[in-house]
Amino acid sequence: MSTAAIGYTVRVQNPQAHLFAVTLTIARPAAQQLVSLPVWIPGSYLVREFSKNLQQLQARQGARTVALAQLDKCTWQVQCAADKPLQLSYQIYAFDSSVRTAWLDAQRGFFNGTSLLLQVHGQEDSPHALELVAGKTLPGWQVATGLTAQKITGSGFGRYLAASYDELVDAPVEMGRFWSGSFVARGVPHRFVVAGAPPGFDGQRLLADTQAICETEIQFWHGAKAGSRLSTKPPHKNYLFMLNAVDDGYGGLEHHNSTALICKRQDLPRLDQPALTPQAIPPTGTKARPTEGYTKLLGLISHEYFHTWNVKRLRPAEFDRYDYGGENYTQLLWFFEGFTSYYDDLLLRRAGLIDDAGYLKLLGDTINQVLQTPGREVQSVAQASFDAWVKYYRQDENTPNATVSYYTKGSLVALCLDLTLRQEGKTTLDAVMRALWLRCQGGPMLESDLSTVLAEFAGRSFAGEIARWVHGTAELPLKALLERQGITVLEQPAQLAPRLGLRVNDDNGIRIKTVLRGGAAEKAGFAAGDEWLGLETGSGKTSSSWRLGKLDDLLLYAGTALKIGALVERDKRLLKLSLTLPTAVTSWRLAVHDKKLVAQWLNP
Repeated sequence: MSTAAIGYTVRVQNPQAHLFAVTLTIARPAAQQLVSLPVWIPGSYLVREFSKNLQQLQARQGARTVALAQLDKCTWQVQCAADKPLQLSYQIYAFDSSVRTAWLDAQRGFFNGTSLLLQVHGQEDSPHALELVAGKTLPGWQVATGLTAQKITGSGFGRYLAASYDELVDAPVEMGRFWSGSFVARGVPHRFVVAGAPPGFDGQRLLADTQAICETEIQFWHGAKAGSRLSTKPPHKNYLFMLNAVDDGYGGLEHHNSTALICKRQDLPRLDQPALTPQAIPPTGTKARPTEGYTKLLGLISHEYFHTWNVKRLRPAEFDRYDYGGENYTQLLWFFEGFTSYYDDLLLRRAGLIDDAGYLKLLGDTINQVLQTPGREVQSVAQASFDAWVKYYRQDENTPNATVSYYTKGSLVALCLDLTLRQEGKTTLDAVMRALWLRCQGGPMLESDLSTVLAEFAGRSFAGEIARWVHGTAELPLKALLERQGITVLEQPAQLAPRLGLRVNDDNGIRIKTVLRGGAAEKAGFAAGDEWLGLETGSGKTSSSWRLGKLDDLLLYAGTALKIGALVERDKRLLKLSLTLPTAVTSWRLAVHDKKLVAQWLNP
């Protein structure tokens, strides 16, 4: 691909004003050419209206300025002649540090093509070129992107090519002075770049651990156990991880041969990790166990890399061709996000980066999160997938009461299917995933494809389970399945907030975020937005009043009292609510009671 009918030049125009300058050249436009900027980015199911950041759009043919007519919030019609080169120029304001949009300041630049690059209607499948130009005031800046380079400098600025608009906007671009490292996993070159890393960052450990993840996941999809009909080579020729380390942040977004990640700097592996206690020293020859924050980061890396197969290629049939101008609905996010969420931590265990206890702790956290979400009894996980556009990405104080996460409950559906398949003895979910890849040829998938493969491999229909677990709101048979797989389920008192039926922020006083349906706090009359100031116990001469600083202070000052007066502020009014302290709310803790059965599942 040496030429491109569509070409973009992106210039770092004014870092202090957070402005990229973009020029779009269309070699052979249509008469009255339509162009538009996407309103959403695949993988993040919310209309974000990227055109709000576009300004000073102008069009020219040769020396002549041509008129533009805006047709809606994101679409323009250019009053141009056909087949004469057309050039459009505009600016994009970039000041969103998330993985979904665009950012520019004097230290770093980043963008997704959906935030910057106008779509040329009618020519989406033509070759597209992207020229990246640095400003003179940015010495030492480099570029990292998954696009195919055509002619670039040593720092990475220059010309890149894409086969289509879809491919172009599915390759984010990182710019700046970043740390960079590389490794090879199963013959595939991988690069990892980190922006914002502190001096104590242990890059070599991040590379080694990420390599272990990548090799495990390539082995999962294409290794010897995957079956002779599967290609032994992964579908990507190279891969790029782009991580932005910030003071506070977490998230990721998958792409065709790259991913954009964000994490807390303190969660990066460090050269000066504190010494382990004697009780926590791992076996001789193994590395120090990762911190909780670093484990969370490794799980994010595992999740986004698994998406290379499961959602970027094997994907909902509704996503066969993206419509960038509006919502793209599917009921299958419980499979594509939920099953990926099941495998992200499971494959950390199989890669040797966490042990059985570490994995069961993560799994227990997920189970408790779902069990403490009343919305699981209101909304099916299939409906949650469809409603992502208006509910999951627009959460409010009632979200846990009305919805369920297709990530967390979807991962537990995968767990139940996997354990059921293993205990019936004919197959595993691993084999089903690989068979789906073959059946759909790494492309669009229907729910019926999953049902067909389950029936073929298990020797029976799973229609009943799918109806109850996916399209219904019945409780999942988690306890029975886990115990048959060698796991003891221990029930213990829940943390104080879920026991009360609350979600709070107590960084600076106790502010009520959510009152959970059916809980003690709802019965007492708490409301989202209340500030819980204090409590009263007893009555008459035996009464006492206490100021609360943190929620955990409640048990200290309530003592043995089962009923208290909760003093709250609401709309500048002071209220006294009668709260009965519950005792029966429990959470789960998972422990191994049969190592052989557990090993067959966690480390087959």
